[in-house]
Amino acid sequence: MMLAATPVVVPLATAVLTALAASRPRLQRAVSAAGAVCFLLCGMWLVARTAGGDPVRTVFGDWPAPFGIEFVIDRLGAALILVTALMGAATLLFQASDADPAPRSPYLLPMMHGLLAGVGASFATADLFNLYVWFELMLVTSVGLLAVGGAARQLDATLKYLVLSLVGTLLLLTGVALLYGATGHVNFEALRAASITPVVTILVGLVALAFLVKAGAFPLFAWLPASYPTLPAPLLALFAGLLTKVGAYAVLRLLGDVFRGAPPVLYESLGWVAAATMLVGVAGAACQWDLRRILAFHIISQIGYILLAIALGTEAGDTAAIFYTLHHIVVKANLCLIAGMVWRMTGSYDLRRIGGLAAAKPALAAVFLVPALSLVGVPPLSGFWAKLLVLRGCLEAGRFTWLALALAVSFATLYSMLKIWIEAFWKPHPQAHWAPPRDTHLAPAWVATVGLALITLGIGLFPGVLIDYAAAAAAALGRGR
Repeated sequence: MMLAATPVVVPLATAVLTALAASRPRLQRAVSAAGAVCFLLCGMWLVARTAGGDPVRTVFGDWPAPFGIEFVIDRLGAALILVTALMGAATLLFQASDADPAPRSPYLLPMMHGLLAGVGASFATADLFNLYVWFELMLVTSVGLLAVGGAARQLDATLKYLVLSLVGTLLLLTGVALLYGATGHVNFEALRAASITPVVTILVGLVALAFLVKAGAFPLFAWLPASYPTLPAPLLALFAGLLTKVGAYAVLRLLGDVFRGAPPVLYESLGWVAAATMLVGVAGAACQWDLRRILAFHIISQIGYILLAIALGTEAGDTAAIFYTLHHIVVKANLCLIAGMVWRMTGSYDLRRIGGLAAAKPALAAVFLVPALSLVGVPPLSGFWAKLLVLRGCLEAGRFTWLALALAVSFATLYSMLKIWIEAFWKPHPQAHWAPPRDTHLAPAWVATVGLALITLGIGLFPGVLIDYAAAAAAALGRGR
């Protein structure tokens, strides 16, 4: 069924059409908007079609499994494709405002849609080698987006991102090749039937390590805080919301599905990597004054929660990982977009140079509080249920040390969010007669940020829908074993 190909066909077609319309900016923006809406509708359709438990699939060229290039979209993949399309629509809408937009380049929109195609295809593909291919598409387009603008600092960040990302790429390609040599397959379904020998265990660990680099996990996360804070707000939101989550998803697909029940050493190692990732990320955020750098380090710490849930190796842990991923994509992207609005109001991302926004812009303060408190885990917002699921999973698995670390990181996250609130919103502005500029071109930014905040509130107030969906998606993982 070609429905399974829409996560790559629709954004890739949009990327091509926007590239062809590069000399006509209005037409290019119209094509981009139409493509984003079409992608969003396809995501909704996929969720509706897979809600009953039957995945949609297609094998290109009608080659018999496991030799053909296969796309299989289950509940997990469909939900992630939908939220990917949502992030694409939100960031493209925000780009139409004057709140720190990306430079108006004829190559911007084609690269953004190319990035969405790489992310969507990663959630749809059903074999390891093609997952590597889509990671490469994400790498190429993300490097191009990082280089937009050409400023010296941004080009330096692009080089760091490229070099460190290539480390993960080489690890992944090596691991996939060796795993193919050991099992004779790269197709997920065929690999589920493979025997997990000691050699296969080592190779699975190598592939998982490559995915951890892509996810921004400890200790190979330096590329993230070095590059993300140089991005304009819409691109920062797109990167922060999606790219590391693809790496986390790949770890979940590998250890929670394809090689579910792998030797405990892999899950134990992943758990301690996750704990270190949480601690280093939240500690790094506490030391920063630049709003974008604080948010960048919190991407790392929150990835740690997702990896910790996967490391439990239980259905409850997988449920928590799925719920946490979906919630965090929305919350983190929204915080990055709100940071762009803060810049628009104050002219700076440096918390020491801004202030007074709670009095001057109370609506912005209210919109900020929703994702900020959700990131901390304050009830009844979505982050509370996400962290509750992780903590409950740790408790049921008897992992009390991991549980204590997760709680400690949550309190440290509260410190960072309070720091932003006090410095940017609560304290008076350093300039006695400061007044924010008029909201002349901010309507798209308001629609994007308020819309994402309402989604966060909706998940928090009615968590049962998403919890049940995540539980059903987790229950379907690893059925081949």
